[in-house]
Amino acid sequence: MNAPHKPATFEVDTCRLDDQGRYSNRKIAGERQSPSVFLVLLLPGFSQLCLSSLIDPLRLANALSGQSLFHWCLMSLDGKSVESASGISVEVSGNSLRHQKAMALDPHAAVLICAGEGVEQQRCPELRAFLRRAHRADLPLYALGTATWLLADAGLLGEARCTIHWGKMAALSETFYDLAIEDALFVRDGKIVTCAGDLAAFDLAVALVQERCGIELARSICQHVIADRWRDGASCQSVPAGLRYGNTGKKLLRIIKLMEKHIEDPLPLEEIAARVCLSRRQIERLFERHLSTTPRRHYTAIKLGKARQLIELTDMPVTDVAIACGFVSPSYFSKSFKDHFGTLPSQMKCC
Repeated sequence: MNAPHKPATFEVDTCRLDDQGRYSNRKIAGERQSPSVFLVLLLPGFSQLCLSSLIDPLRLANALSGQSLFHWCLMSLDGKSVESASGISVEVSGNSLRHQKAMALDPHAAVLICAGEGVEQQRCPELRAFLRRAHRADLPLYALGTATWLLADAGLLGEARCTIHWGKMAALSETFYDLAIEDALFVRDGKIVTCAGDLAAFDLAVALVQERCGIELARSICQHVIADRWRDGASCQSVPAGLRYGNTGKKLLRIIKLMEKHIEDPLPLEEIAARVCLSRRQIERLFERHLSTTPRRHYTAIKLGKARQLIELTDMPVTDVAIACGFVSPSYFSKSFKDHFGTLPSQMKCC
């Protein structure tokens, strides 16, 4: 008779506070291992806030522990410096995708892509090949800011859950229909990690430190940068309706959330009223009192807001945008769009 199967364990280099309050390395069996080496690919127009929010917590982990726990190497497409969205150029280590193509990828490294606006135009065969090669090598892939778009373009997301900066969320979901996109600061699904970028990169970095080195060092990093805490990855990145609409009632906020959830398939006002246990007239009075508008106009404004995002950020035809935003006809959509924004959707697409 075979001996009972024992679950596999692995060892992770971690650090903990010793009796004197210093961080010390020891091996802890069974803990999740975070990457310790990052190959950071910077794309033109990347967010410098995002890069610093990721790297500085790792730097502080090294400094506060007195150990070289994390390492990073900055790369670019051509090995030259990369200009960020703020106009500041960042020097890289001379590494380029071509250089990496000629070398074996470090099996202990993770590949991290940091991108900004215009990521749709940064897709290229060379980048796809590099990302697919890293994926075949079973390296963790981290996408920050808008870089999730590049993983989707390379066909690496599959059924993996993912997130992206809220400004690209609608466009990503319409371009890649089958993605499991979540409104979250960061999402980890296997060896695919996607992050909304900017300050969410800080939350991701501190979470990595906590996994590898424990909560004491993670708290010390927050204390050092005058942050009271780091947020959970599952926290929503979108602004809660309560903050957007000020001191409104709970019923009205619930109605607005229903509208935002049902854009492509708009709910009749009668169905919304039934869901929140109010009459049509009560809903109309809520909108008039708190927002000085009607429910229909507010619902249309929500749909037009999404439509503008899709027009500015995707190549979708105007007709498809109209359908995706719940308009019954392209002509009615164009008229509503012009009334709201002062220009036709076709004219905005040409700008």
